[in-house]
Amino acid sequence: MDIATHYDLLIDENNDPFHDPAILQEYMCKWDGEEFCEALELAKNKKVLEIGIGTGRIAVKVAPRCMDLIGIDISPKTIERAKENLKDHSNISFVCDDFIIHEFGETFDVIYSSLTMMHFRDKEQVVRKIDEILNTGGIFCLSIDKNQSQYIDTGTRRVQIYPDTLDSITSLIEKTMMSVSKVVETEKAYIIVSKK
Repeated sequence: MDIATHYDLLIDENNDPFHDPAILQEYMCKWDGEEFCEALELAKNKKVLEIGIGTGRIAVKVAPRCMDLIGIDISPKTIERAKENLKDHSNISFVCDDFIIHEFGETFDVIYSSLTMMHFRDKEQVVRKIDEILNTGGIFCLSIDKNQSQYIDTGTRRVQIYPDTLDSITSLIEKTMMSVSKVVETEKAYIIVSKK
């Protein structure tokens, strides 16, 4: 099953992390909590891109702290749900497309992604594209899952993923104009902060 269909089905099943109870929200913060948001060094004059905006769980924290936020996601139903969830934030734009092939036509001061890199087979292509659209002095912040499973298994379907390792991702970043400035290890993830 392709990834867009999987996430469309999650919406059909009313699986929306934006509306998770507090205990589940706290659990998800083990990948991208306040430490992740602080690493973005947000400011009201910054243009920000989220790769894999999902239903807006992180974007709701980022939008009030930046000038503009663009959220891209490959799932049409997820983007529609994000628009509903984030309707009170006039500084967010939404793009339903594959990050790899989308032509942004602009650059960003901050690019971030949490638990999305595992969906890309060609990690080098992703990192090179981020480097191309990140402004000089900009920040790229990535949270990667420590879990090395090759599938997301919901019990009713299995979706192929491509797990990441800290060493493989940092070595790709170091081949660009970006350099890794900090790595934070949490219980469930590595948060990799890079600057250009």
